[in-house]
Amino acid sequence: MTTVVAVCGSRRDGSHTKTALEHALAAAEAAGADTDLIDLGAVDLPLYHPDEDAQGESAELVRRVRDADGVILGSPVYHGSYSSTLKNFHDYCSGDDYEDTVVGLLTVAGGSSYGATLEHMRSTVRNVHGWAIPQQVGIPRAYDQFEDGELVEDGIRERIEALGRLVAEHADAVSHGQAPFAACDD
Repeated sequence: MTTVVAVCGSRRDGSHTKTALEHALAAAEAAGADTDLIDLGAVDLPLYHPDEDAQGESAELVRRVRDADGVILGSPVYHGSYSSTLKNFHDYCSGDDYEDTVVGLLTVAGGSSYGATLEHMRSTVRNVHGWAIPQQVGIPRAYDQFEDGELVEDGIRERIEALGRLVAEHADAVSHGQAPFAACDD
């Protein structure tokens, strides 16, 4: 069975990024995938050190990404880029961990700008040999999109659900030997 793992790069309690990723994973599950959420705010993950072997829970977290057919990376927007929390985790991963893995990208911004963050994430995925799908979700003005921890904007919800479904569909196709993006209509 196809497995999709979401990685939440937010450490904030009541994280909008985590809520959005949970919606994406629900859609991936509805599309037939097994799902898993790595909440980087709830794990022991020391600052990456290239001269050290596995640190904290890093080996297990990286294994979960390596074993996945699809990954959805989610991050808040911080100063035009993704969070240091996600960057730190991403530094533990190598090209072997993302090789032929379908990747979806999701960002949550307090303001209206998220494009540079998505492009930065896309570039780093490309550098570890992942396949970032063209569809991506940038959520602007998070304070308008969420209320009491729940998504209230239907258009955003639909885009998030489409992201989860598409990652699951593309990951399933690739895991069955098809070229990335060749078999899916969207």
